[in-house]
Amino acid sequence: MKNHTPTGEPEDFTTSEGLRALLHRLHETGPHAWEHDPIAREVMAYAADKYAALARKHGLDPWEAASAAFDVMRARATRTADDPWGVVTHAVRITCIAEERGQGLLCSTHQARRPHVSAFHDPERLSDRENPLPDYHPAFHYTDADPTEDASLGGSEEACTSAGSAMEDAIALFTLLGWPPHIARAGVEHVCQALALIGNRRSAYETLRRDKHSRALLDISADAWTALLKALLGHPHPSYAATIAGRGVLLRLLIGEPLRVLLRDDDLVLMIALAAPSDGSRS
Repeated sequence: MKNHTPTGEPEDFTTSEGLRALLHRLHETGPHAWEHDPIAREVMAYAADKYAALARKHGLDPWEAASAAFDVMRARATRTADDPWGVVTHAVRITCIAEERGQGLLCSTHQARRPHVSAFHDPERLSDRENPLPDYHPAFHYTDADPTEDASLGGSEEACTSAGSAMEDAIALFTLLGWPPHIARAGVEHVCQALALIGNRRSAYETLRRDKHSRALLDISADAWTALLKALLGHPHPSYAATIAGRGVLLRLLIGEPLRVLLRDDDLVLMIALAAPSDGSRS
């Protein structure tokens, strides 16, 4: 495509040499050259047609790609480049990718160009998938340790030390929250022994929940017994498995949570304190 300049010289802006000459002339003409020059309008129509397929590939309108081409054509680096059309094509491709990522990430194109932002996946609604979120997201998956493994059976001295320390911290927690020391120690030790024998927190909870003999020996009410089991072993319902309430005090201590963190758990503290039995008598 050839057009004649005011001097009569042809400009074939479909080639890199012709585009360079056109860009230099428009730059020298002044800031309103792109608005009034007929060849400038033609080159923009040519750019829209040239990059239409690239724009559609990224879900954009061809004139959005032409707008990106217009922005880069006005840059000095494009006018002085060895291959101006190559520079324009590369810039339009990057802009189209950034526009698509920006629409997917619900952010601006400028932000989508940044690697630490574009690395994220597009947001999803919880209803976009057929299966519920807890069924496939690893953050909601938690299972008890295999009781056949050496570490879970307390085969090492380090494991025994950790378990013993967790038990003592659990006793201290109940004592600090108003439980008589001898009841707190007897209750926590009994639950730990049952857990070691059964090897699964949920199964241990169900077994101990029906153990009226142990509750009678501790001489505590059913509410206090239930609170003791929930606090130590966690809430038994599967929907609580990956939550703090489902983990229980013993597991939280074993994975490294200190006693001061447990004392800042208002729900846990309230449950234990309200269920505290009176010293030496059934509440």
